[in-house]
Amino acid sequence: MSLEEPEPDDALAAVGETDEGLDYDALAALLGDRLLDREQHVNAEGFVVRPDLSCLTAQQYGDRYESIYHLRKYDEPTHELSVVVPSPTDDPHNESANPVYRTADWHEREAYDLVGIEYEDHPDLRRILLPETWQGHPLSGDFDGEEPQIVTLREHANPLQEDHRGDDADTMFVNIGPHHPATHGVLHIKTVLDGEQIADLEPDIGYLHRCEEQMCEQGTYRHQIMPYPDRWDYISAGILNEWAYARAAEDLADIDVPKYAQVVRTMSAELCRIAAHMLAAGTFALDVIGDFTATFMYAVQQREQVQNILEDLTGQRLMFNYLRLGGVAWDIPEPRDEFFEKIRDYLDDLPENVAEFHNLLTSNEILQIRTVDTGVLPPEEARSYGATGPVARGSGIDYDLRRDDPYGYYPELDWDVVTEPGCDNFARLLVRLREVEESARIIEQCVDLLEDWPEDEREIQSNVPRTLRPDPDTEIYRAVEAAKGELGIYIRSDGTDKPARFKIRSPCFSNLQTLPVMSEGEYVPDMIASLGSLDIVLGEVDR
Repeated sequence: MSLEEPEPDDALAAVGETDEGLDYDALAALLGDRLLDREQHVNAEGFVVRPDLSCLTAQQYGDRYESIYHLRKYDEPTHELSVVVPSPTDDPHNESANPVYRTADWHEREAYDLVGIEYEDHPDLRRILLPETWQGHPLSGDFDGEEPQIVTLREHANPLQEDHRGDDADTMFVNIGPHHPATHGVLHIKTVLDGEQIADLEPDIGYLHRCEEQMCEQGTYRHQIMPYPDRWDYISAGILNEWAYARAAEDLADIDVPKYAQVVRTMSAELCRIAAHMLAAGTFALDVIGDFTATFMYAVQQREQVQNILEDLTGQRLMFNYLRLGGVAWDIPEPRDEFFEKIRDYLDDLPENVAEFHNLLTSNEILQIRTVDTGVLPPEEARSYGATGPVARGSGIDYDLRRDDPYGYYPELDWDVVTEPGCDNFARLLVRLREVEESARIIEQCVDLLEDWPEDEREIQSNVPRTLRPDPDTEIYRAVEAAKGELGIYIRSDGTDKPARFKIRSPCFSNLQTLPVMSEGEYVPDMIASLGSLDIVLGEVDR
C-alpha cells in the first residue's frame, strides 16, 4: 500500500532526504532505540522496529508474526521505506497506525481478519472480508480448515430488528445493497440517514473474496502465476495487472526486459487503459443519468473496438495472459501493416468519439447538477486514505507512477499527467476522459517505433531460466499505474520456485475507503454518483 507521512515541521523535513534519495542511516538514527534490526529488500531497506510502532501487511514465520508498512511519498514515489514490526506467536499484537495514516484502517482490519494480528487503539478492529461469525484466521499457522463454519441464526444480526432511530434522534439505518448495479461486484453499504442526508456510511465488502493471493503462493514464478492477475480488475485492464506482477518478479529475480518488448508492453497496457476508462465513463452515465441506450452503449462500442485489437495481439478478449517474465508471449501479429493500420484507424476516430462523450456527458446539464460539487474529496483526505489513480488526480494530486517511478518505455515518450482541481465527481470523470486522449498519444508513438524497428532487433523476451528460485528471505514491493491507480505487489521468497508470501495492493481497496468522506452530509443520490466516480471492481477490492 502507499502511505504518506503527515506534514512534518521544517527541522524534520530534511532528515533522511538527499538528492540521491533516502539516507537510511539518518532515518535509523532518528528511530534510535526503537530500531531492532535493518534488512535489505530489493526496492528499499527494511527497518525492524519495536512493536509499539504501527504495521500493515501481515505474514507468519515459524517463530513470529510480522507486519510491514510499505511507505511511499506522493511527492517522490521513488523514496520508499519498509517498516517491519515483529510480534510473538503467542500474542500477536501491534499498535495501530490509523491515527497517522487513515488508509491503515482497512489494511489492519484485513491483517487481523486473515492473519490474526491485533492492532491496539484501532478504532474499529473487526473482520472485513469474512463474516463476523467466522472461526479462526485463515492465513495463520494454526488455522483448522476442517473446522465447521456453520453458525446458528441467533448469532447473526436479526434482519428484522428495529432500525437505528433513537429516542431523541431523527436518524434511520438503511441497507443499500448488497447489490450489483454498475459496481462490477457485490457491495453492501450500511447507511445512516439524518432526515434525507447521510450521517454515517460504511462499505461492507468481502462478498467476492477469491483467495487470489493464496493461489499465487501456490504457483511457480515462471509460468503459473501470470494468468491470475487478469482476474483481479477484469474490466479489460488485464495487461496492466500482469505488468504489476511482472515488474515485481523481474526486479526480484534481476531479469532485464528488451526495449522492443517494453514498447509492446507499453502500447498494449495503454490500450487496456482506454478500454477500462471507456467502460468507467459508460457505467458512470448509467449510475448518474440512467442513460443506457446512448452513452453506455457508445462506451461499450469503444471498448469493443479496443478489445478487437487486443484479441488480435493476445488471442483473448479479457484474460489476456500475454506478458511473460522478461518480455511478452509473442510478437505483433502478421501481417504487421494491417495490425498497425487497425490501431491507427481507431486512433484517428478517437478524438471525435471523445468529443461525443463530452457532448453526451460533461455538457449534460443533469449530469453537471448531480456531479459538480458533490462527492468532494479534498487532497489532504485523498492522501491520508492512500487514494491513487484518477481518484487522486481528480483531487489535484499530481501523482502518476508511469512518470514518477518510471518503468516500461514511458520515460522515452511524450505525454502528460492529467489532473483536475475540482475534487468532485465531475473532476474524476474529466480526468478519465482526458487520460484516454493521453493514452492515444502514447499508443501512436509506440506504433511509430514498432513500425520502424529493425526486424533483426525485435527481441520479445530476454533469456529467463526455466525455473526461478530467488534467494531466501528476499523481499520486494513494486507497483504500476493501473487503470484505477497504484497496483502494487509484495513478494517474499523462501528460496523455492513459489512465493512464500504474495500480497496485492489493490487501488480499488484504498479508493473505496474514501466513500464515507465523500458522502457524509450529502444525499443518497449523491452517494450513488460518488460510488460510480470511484470506478471500483469488487474482484480487485476483495481479491
